[in-house]
Amino acid sequence: MNAIAINPASLPAPSGYSHGTLSGNTLYLGGQTALDKDMRIVPGGIVAQFRQAFSNVLATLKEAGGRPEDLVSITLYLTDIPDYQAHGKEIGKVWRELAGPVYPGMAGIGCTDLWQTEALIEIVGVAVVPEERILRNH
Repeated sequence: MNAIAINPASLPAPSGYSHGTLSGNTLYLGGQTALDKDMRIVPGGIVAQFRQAFSNVLATLKEAGGRPEDLVSITLYLTDIPDYQAHGKEIGKVWRELAGPVYPGMAGIGCTDLWQTEALIEIVGVAVVPEERILRNH
């Protein structure tokens, strides 16, 4: 079974990486920061950055035929855990708005820096997409 790169046109064109890799019916979602389609980190703090980064993850998931309920694991890399915790309720509202009430296994990991220095969050994930919904035309 060959791995298939998943790169939605709505996200910045990747160079040296893929936004996602589909292997069988498992989709490995590459790290997403709060980059907009113009390759700029969105302003507005952790809540705005969470919204953009998670929307980027969901765009890749959708491109493969997946839905938010197919997520089985999410890892959040955070440059400021106390800031994330202070805005947890707002971030939870954004999650429910974008993905509904289902939560996969999750981890939050503190780090000193991310690829884009102004990024506050990077999200990595794994989804298992039912075979009948997988879009393999990439």
